[in-house]
Amino acid sequence: MITVLYFAGLKEKTGTDKEEFVFSGKTVKQLLEELQRKYEGLADGIIQVAINEEYALLDDIIHERDTIALIPPVSGG
Repeated sequence: MITVLYFAGLKEKTGTDKEEFVFSGKTVKQLLEELQRKYEGLADGIIQVAINEEYALLDDIIHERDTIALIPPVSGG
């Protein structure tokens, strides 16, 4: 089981700030593809992914009990 955290606009797109599901031994890219299928347009709003509070690359492997943070662009003004 992994935990996926959604922030800001991603929370609005998914309707939740957190969800847990079975997903391990696959890459960050595969997770984003799966979430894109589940929530249309979600991946378009993600600029960074972190695994256990460390920035991740698309080919990084996700392990059981990891916490994945999906980080949207930040606007300022």
